[in-house]
Amino acid sequence: MQPHSHQKPAVSVVVIGYNDEDHITQAVRSALAQGPAVREVVAVDDCSTDGTFDLLGGLAAGDDRVRVIRRDTNSGGCGSPRNTGIDAVTSPYVMFLDSDDVLPPGAADALLAAARDEDAEVVSGLCVRRELPSGREVAWQEELYAETAVLDRPARQPRLVHDTLCVNKLYRTDFLREHAIRFPEGRFRYEDFVFTARVLAAGPRMVLVPDRVYVWHVRRSAEQLSISLDRAGIDNWRARAEASRQAYEILLNSGQKELARAARAKFLDHELRMYARELGLRDAEYRRAWWTHTREFLGEYDAADWTTSPTAPGRLLARVVLASPEPRDLPRLRELAARPTRLCPPYARDAQGTPVWATDLPQVTLEPFLTRPAHRLPLAVDAELRPRARATVLRLRLHEMYGRVAEAGPVAVEIEWRHREQGRTRRQGTVALRAAGEDLWSAETAVDLAALGAGTWDLRLRLRFADGTARETTAHARTGGGLLRRGVVPSLLHGVLLVQPYATHSGTLALRLATGLRGVTSVLRGRLRRLLR
Repeated sequence: MQPHSHQKPAVSVVVIGYNDEDHITQAVRSALAQGPAVREVVAVDDCSTDGTFDLLGGLAAGDDRVRVIRRDTNSGGCGSPRNTGIDAVTSPYVMFLDSDDVLPPGAADALLAAARDEDAEVVSGLCVRRELPSGREVAWQEELYAETAVLDRPARQPRLVHDTLCVNKLYRTDFLREHAIRFPEGRFRYEDFVFTARVLAAGPRMVLVPDRVYVWHVRRSAEQLSISLDRAGIDNWRARAEASRQAYEILLNSGQKELARAARAKFLDHELRMYARELGLRDAEYRRAWWTHTREFLGEYDAADWTTSPTAPGRLLARVVLASPEPRDLPRLRELAARPTRLCPPYARDAQGTPVWATDLPQVTLEPFLTRPAHRLPLAVDAELRPRARATVLRLRLHEMYGRVAEAGPVAVEIEWRHREQGRTRRQGTVALRAAGEDLWSAETAVDLAALGAGTWDLRLRLRFADGTARETTAHARTGGGLLRRGVVPSLLHGVLLVQPYATHSGTLALRLATGLRGVTSVLRGRLRRLLR
């Protein structure tokens, strides 16, 4: 949709901030740069103790569209200051912006044009997560925004429950006020979940547009992590589960049964898998608390929540947790929670020969895997990378799964390395898969490390079968025998390379490379500083 530069002022942008003097100026200026469509920027300072409020005052003195509101006490969350903004705005439409993010050029124009053209109460656009300082961007819920879509009611697109953000949307102000749609007050984490559920429950006419309308800055190295990144404490998981529970109940009680069911499925596919991937990073006390709380939460699900897609990764993971009083099989669950998912051996059967999760957990059946084509199975591939002076060798092993792999006839694997920060890829080519025993197929190839260059590289695979089908996957990093040890190898191009194969928190093989004496020295100095702390 093309921006409408002639838009009459009709949008209020509510910017919230607390102790964010380093970023809030950029946020407010990105809102002002939207042009004539923005009537006012309502900046709500949540009782900051740094220079945030003074900076906002200076911005207001320089542009009469900026209005600053200072709360008397800090709320401890994002909901209360946004509610303050909703109460204060004077425009027909309202948007929300966090102090550490920005609106890209044309965002307000694109959203406002769609709202007016389609008489919509809510318009939603594409948000991109920008990793800083690398600048790498990843689209959020991209499939929802592939093309413009007009929905006379949200239930026509159940996947809307996955887009829990409030900031990539334009709302008709009187729609929010008439339905008393507000954020949870105070120290409520994941307030977006509840607010978005209240919006969907009210059944607005909606438009989805493919335009980029929000840039979400992700700063993983910040001293104070954002709520979505600060997942180390069990309170974060409890808060996320509670927000998900409230969202489900809001949708169910409003008669939006299909959306409510979709919200429960989304919890399994997104929240449960994300936190399960990180269990290996936590201590035993956290794991026990997480397991207990998750079992209690899943106990609220009814029979219908388990009937569809019983082998979907999130549902299978949930069934294992629900059936087990104590934490178990954490490395295997981590692999199952990976994206793409991997179901690693052992592949057990019960006394009747039915595939099951484990012989001591026969109630968790895997029987549906017997009828799924191989390219739809969560196949497991092991990988090891051996840096050598002459040639670095990548070895892959594909595991059988209940006879389905042999039946499909694996023939080859395409190998690709993807640069984590820059997003560029380097194809390594296709290697034949050969039988390596009754239940294994293997492949081996040399890796041109010099051609990859410096940075972090993720390994991606594409398994090809005799019938022409293919399965895209990643590889489980083999860790025994010092396989993930750092090594220095000579290079004609760079002089020297520092090679570090490692397992990501989901168990996937990845590779860090430093090139040249300067790059190697920088890495080693950084490691020494960390050891001396």
